[in-house]
Amino acid sequence: MTGKERAIEDMSDNEARRELGRLVKEISTHDEAYYQNDSPIISDGEYDILRQRNLAIEAIFPNLIREDSPSNKIGAALSTGFSKVHHARPMLSLSNLFSEDDLRDFLAGIRRFLKELTDDPDIELEFLAEPKIDGLSITLRYEYGFFVSAATRGDGSTGEDVTENIRTLKDLPIKLGGFVPDVVEIRGEIYLTKSDFDELNRRQSIKGDKVFANPRNAAAGSLRQLDATITALRPLKLFAYAWGELSEPVGITQWSFLEQLQVWGFEVNPLTRLCDDFISLIEAYKNIYEQRASLDYDIDGVVYKVNRLDWQERLGFVSRAPRWATAHKFPAERAQTIINRIDIQVGRTGSLTPVAKLTAVTVGGVVVSNATLHNEDEIARKDVRIGDTVLIQRAGDVIPQVVEVVIDKRSKNSTPFEYPKVCPACGADAVRDEGEVVRRCTGGLICPAQVVERFKHFVSRGAFDIDGFGNKHVEAFFEEGLIKTTVDIFRLKDHEFELKGSEGWGDKSVEKLLAAINDRRNITLDRFIFSLGIRQIGQANARLLAKHYISIEALRMAMVAASVIGSEAFEDLNNIDGIGPSVANDLIIFFNNNINQALLDDFDTQINIQKFNVPKDNSSPIAGKTIVFTGTLELVTRGEAKVRAEQLGAKVSGSVSKRTDIVVAGQGAGSKAKKATELGLNLLSETQWLELIDGS
Repeated sequence: MTGKERAIEDMSDNEARRELGRLVKEISTHDEAYYQNDSPIISDGEYDILRQRNLAIEAIFPNLIREDSPSNKIGAALSTGFSKVHHARPMLSLSNLFSEDDLRDFLAGIRRFLKELTDDPDIELEFLAEPKIDGLSITLRYEYGFFVSAATRGDGSTGEDVTENIRTLKDLPIKLGGFVPDVVEIRGEIYLTKSDFDELNRRQSIKGDKVFANPRNAAAGSLRQLDATITALRPLKLFAYAWGELSEPVGITQWSFLEQLQVWGFEVNPLTRLCDDFISLIEAYKNIYEQRASLDYDIDGVVYKVNRLDWQERLGFVSRAPRWATAHKFPAERAQTIINRIDIQVGRTGSLTPVAKLTAVTVGGVVVSNATLHNEDEIARKDVRIGDTVLIQRAGDVIPQVVEVVIDKRSKNSTPFEYPKVCPACGADAVRDEGEVVRRCTGGLICPAQVVERFKHFVSRGAFDIDGFGNKHVEAFFEEGLIKTTVDIFRLKDHEFELKGSEGWGDKSVEKLLAAINDRRNITLDRFIFSLGIRQIGQANARLLAKHYISIEALRMAMVAASVIGSEAFEDLNNIDGIGPSVANDLIIFFNNNINQALLDDFDTQINIQKFNVPKDNSSPIAGKTIVFTGTLELVTRGEAKVRAEQLGAKVSGSVSKRTDIVVAGQGAGSKAKKATELGLNLLSETQWLELIDGS
């Protein structure tokens, strides 16, 4: 049995340490593909299984938790054309379950988390089970009973303002009657019924307009129309199921909240039911799954939620999802087709990703012609060849994956696929470092594919988010020599005459693009860091760095100083909770590269990088202090303690240094507590820690 397949409970410490290292690298690769390259290479289900395995190992081996344990992500990039809305409470995603064993683990985890509330090992829990609608998440804000605004989820923190479009929904309550808090945000899912979707596509086809791939895409496209009169012609519907900001409580259970939603005039899914144990949850799942095909709207799973709201509050959140809710996903849909060729795509960081070009086939109502092959190991393991008949599956909206080869249908003349050892874009060697799951082009900035992908990342919605600057513009401007570095985008004004003379560009379109570029000369530090495309630096890590260093000048100086191993700056970087040795090394390499330093100097002449705004809470006794948690906490979990510390304005570090202000030592605290004593730091027990923050 390999380390990857080995049961977690049978692992030794060394095996668990190696497996955590492998998972960090693999998850980081997929984070880069999904969040930075906008080209996912595995399904949502596979990605969540990797994260769940990582969390499961950490739960059994808490002493082996790595400082570079995968950071969490939320949501998706924002659309262009709408003003941005900052959510008063984040719109988080859900964790996923795929089996009955996963559900047992979820229930056991909740019981463990709530252990301090009761001595009863068989604590009685009540859950809601409701269909997971395959639509577009929305939040509706009401003040003093009147509808005032609406926004999409976006990246979880910031969404698009779609107020005028939402007003066109026929079943939207404009005024809430009876008891209504002064402020209440209703959250739910915008969707199209299957019958309305078919009729919409029929009309689109007659007019020669775009035909949508599935109801979810049609709903999203309809809601994001810049002209609200077009949205009004699309029969969008809404299921409500949650809340955001509330000025006062609404009910004491999730079920009572749903009842209040119905009183206010919102549609609540009629298949939602109360469950009190594992068996009833599975029965609800199977019942909803059996009805899936007959429903007039798409669902892709069942959501379980703890019913008591005080327990929801107690359970809280991890960085990307609530602990008190999860989604039990339905099995992926599959189909057979033929691989016509295998293309190797070169990513922004030089990663070579194999993609199967297929004979088009419909999977789950969507026409599919591409499928991921992950990496060269997967191709070899499955022995995938050009001309093979393969089984593919689609889970969610990501690129489908090849599940297996239908060997009985293989041609006798087929030969194994040879993975390239040179970059198909520039001819440079493609190497695979020890322990890596991907092969990378060594061409760097001489590789046109990498350069173009860097440009695409730079203007993407999570980075500079330049309206109207799409991938086709990047490719065209680069080929024409108008942009050679990302800073050159801000010098396109110098080429205005050339642009207006180009095919497909009119005076107004050029002026609009240049205005959009000019609007982005002011950017927040976290967005700028993310835009640089540094390996392993996604949006979450970019925000961590911005929060820690505050300004681009301080960050650059610190990274230069951190190039000296063992220096104070080196230790400070590695002590940032969530930034481990591997990530720190990539940062140091990037900021100490002469070409990158010149690029950053050039940026200083064209844009203004704003300092990170850290909210101040001077009333907190730990505001501005650096805290380290070590050992096993018994009254609260370590994750909960970290979240509370950050809420009170403290920085949470992963290791002890002379810059540490407080070390909180639980049961079994070892080297960190010893070092704190040696350095003369403030060492607190868990009880002393809770007394310190009591009332904050």
